[in-house]
Amino acid sequence: MPKLKSHRGAMKRFKKTGTGKIKRGQTKMRHILTSKSIKSKRKLAKVVLVSDADYKKVSRMIPYL
Repeated sequence: MPKLKSHRGAMKRFKKTGTGKIKRGQTKMRHILTSKSIKSKRKLAKVVLVSDADYKKVSRMIPYL
C-alpha cells in the first residue's frame, strides 16, 4: 500500500484531539475587526470542532495527524 500525502493547507489549519476529534479555528477574525463587537470577537477567538458533515473529508486530508 503506498503512503498517502497529507494536504499541506489542511495540516496548517486542523489539529486532532486526544480522542480523535478534529479542532479548527473560526473565520472572520483576520481583518475589519473595528466594526465587530467585542463580544463577537471574543466568541470567534475560541477553537471549535469540525462538524460531523465535514469530518470524513477533513480526516482524509490529514491521515497521519
